[in-house]
Amino acid sequence: MILNGYTFQSDTFLHCDVSVHRTHPMIFIAGVHPKTKTIDRNPRLCQLCGEAEAYLKRIDHYLSIFFIPILPVSRGKPAVICERCGGISDEMGHGIGIKATTGDLICRRCGGELKGEFAFCPYCGKPV
Repeated sequence: MILNGYTFQSDTFLHCDVSVHRTHPMIFIAGVHPKTKTIDRNPRLCQLCGEAEAYLKRIDHYLSIFFIPILPVSRGKPAVICERCGGISDEMGHGIGIKATTGDLICRRCGGELKGEFAFCPYCGKPV
């Protein structure tokens, strides 16, 4: 008689056919990450630096699995964010905050921080 991989003969155990399976741990990387969405590509004047490089954007948060955004977790409020200095204001132009707190500017082409009065970006070499 065979029962669950065991062979029995006249009430005596004769054979065991049970294989051992090893389990391997699976690494799972997940988290909540921000994702910036540009709502309006019409440039607006930045309240901080005065340049017309501020755009209406929204920062949403997504559940990411292996660094791929999968599910939206929260939807941010629209804000005007300057691509040059990082200044943030609401749609009415009231200042909310600034990205670069040290007063440094940010290169509009590569996003590198510019310290002082550079004529060219030290990271990408383009004129400021």
